[in-house]
Amino acid sequence: MTETSGKTELWGAETRKAVENFPVSGEPIPAKVVHWLGRIKAAAAHVNADLGLLDRDVADRIASAADEVGQGRHDDQFPIDVFQTGSGTSSNMNANEVIANLAGEGVHPNDHVNMGQSSNDVFPSAVHLAALDSATNELLPALDELAAALAAKADEFADIVKTGRTHLMDAVPVTLGQEFGGYAAQVREGKARVESALPRLGQIPLGGTATGTGLNTHPEFAARVRDRLSTASGLPVSPPADPFESQAARDGLVEASGALKTVAVSLTKIANDLRWMGSGPRTGLAEIVIPELQKGSSIMPGKVNPVIPEVVCQVSAQVIGNDAAITVAGLQGNFELNVQIPLMARNLLQSIELLAAASRLFAERCVAGIEANRERNEHYAEVSLTVATALNPYIGYDAATAIVKDAAASGRSLRDVAREHGVDDATLDKALDLRGMARGGNR
Repeated sequence: MTETSGKTELWGAETRKAVENFPVSGEPIPAKVVHWLGRIKAAAAHVNADLGLLDRDVADRIASAADEVGQGRHDDQFPIDVFQTGSGTSSNMNANEVIANLAGEGVHPNDHVNMGQSSNDVFPSAVHLAALDSATNELLPALDELAAALAAKADEFADIVKTGRTHLMDAVPVTLGQEFGGYAAQVREGKARVESALPRLGQIPLGGTATGTGLNTHPEFAARVRDRLSTASGLPVSPPADPFESQAARDGLVEASGALKTVAVSLTKIANDLRWMGSGPRTGLAEIVIPELQKGSSIMPGKVNPVIPEVVCQVSAQVIGNDAAITVAGLQGNFELNVQIPLMARNLLQSIELLAAASRLFAERCVAGIEANRERNEHYAEVSLTVATALNPYIGYDAATAIVKDAAASGRSLRDVAREHGVDDATLDKALDLRGMARGGNR
């Protein structure tokens, strides 16, 4: 324990070397990984004492110190750059040194704090559990909130008919509520994709030590530590499918990132649709009004921009970029160990946190306040020539096409042109029921 510039440093020589060796980004490993290292080491100390491998007083002191790390009370004692040795050994040694110093006299960072562990199994275990924790307790509730906000708008807009659009061109009528219902379902499906990856995030390599063989650890150590962690956190912490798979590959992190990327793709689609529908107010679609949160221009008076959808799109771009890096990192599982774990930890946790924050903002500051321009929506539906599609069962595709072409060329209404082509009013009334079309047909 040393004093530097008035600050007590709880780390030791190995941490100091790593700080000197990796002056890369100035960004430390994610605090949540540090916290889970603390929780794992507290549980390990208790288990090693229960197994008769560690003096109970030493174990209690280690567990108390590790709990402080797990609670975030010593985050400033983890200065090593996230771009470091690919196994996370430097940060594991950092944790061992800090906990040993906090635990006091007679506690050795390797012999006692790291007992039954290796950086190769404990660091990725901390990364998996940090991601599992954040996804479960932050992202999934945020996606629920966004899905609920979209579903509420689907109900509110259920009877507002509008023109559909495919290829950005007019298509047959839909309701605004149907569109928002689709968005809500898209978010729910994204949540389900994330949930499906969580059980494999919970499979941790703890107990494999250096290469997956479990050298220097008690055969009951890993199961007992997992039980303690699961009971304390409520998370599904489980053994790996195979210790060598779990040690050598980080496919669970890659899979989870892929699910996050899909959520990002979905949010981009939804945000961009809302930007299009809210474009205007005079020369755009102006089908909806997005909440006005701030001035949109330093020069154009009264201009308002869709700032929250823009944030959502930027967040999604970052998540997609993070996934690309995680994918490349996942390729680096050479023989018995992946050596890109700190990068994967950084990007995966950032993606989870960004998506959770953006989803909540999207729900609260945008979707909840959206208003529909009923007159504009219904006007578009009425003037769109694509409603002639509903005439197909009565007069055939070719005849309906001729009516559309005449109406487009003359600028006259579809009904007037259809009458000139011999379609009677009863057929027109039945076929051109816009809400009936939005329900799928006029049968």
